[in-house]
Amino acid sequence: MHTRPGPPRRADARRNAERIVRVAIDALGEGGGPVRLEELADRAGVAEATLYRLFGGRRGLMTEVLATFVTEQIEPLVGPPGPDPTAELATALAATVEVLAEHRALVRAAREAGPLGVGPVQGFLGRLAAVLAAAQEAGGVRPDATVRDLGAVLIMALAAVHEGDPAGADRRRALALLLAGLRPGGPPLPPPAPGNLLA
Repeated sequence: MHTRPGPPRRADARRNAERIVRVAIDALGEGGGPVRLEELADRAGVAEATLYRLFGGRRGLMTEVLATFVTEQIEPLVGPPGPDPTAELATALAATVEVLAEHRALVRAAREAGPLGVGPVQGFLGRLAAVLAAAQEAGGVRPDATVRDLGAVLIMALAAVHEGDPAGADRRRALALLLAGLRPGGPPLPPPAPGNLLA
């Protein structure tokens, strides 16, 4: 499980937090409607008050759930830059879209919990940034693209995920179009909004 900043927890609190996060990831993987915190606490075998004490509520829990999910299932999709960083970047983005599409209930729950900041995805962004820089140096990606742009590519490709396309043809087509926009050439991109942490 992802380690939250702050004072260390007692061993029993760590075990309870781990169990709750695992239960939440499993429950969200089942799909369906929103999962109530009371139900998650019951599945984890703890009192609802324990869940609130450990996470402070839905946003705190979803921050930890997203951080754990990203660390375990998304970050490994992005390796260090290799001999063809442009192709490696495209492959990593495509693999990320596929995993997120398979877990869209978790992604939706994280979005609905409110702004979670970049903390849960910081490691993933760092890995992407390294491959992006190598691809730009190799001349395969436009020099004014940023990690923030890659995040937007992922979000826009995920917008093409829908139940009527179980094979994922639409999201792969959307991703191909978006990746084409990262190629060198064309007019300069407008500047990103000031102060954005992903710029």
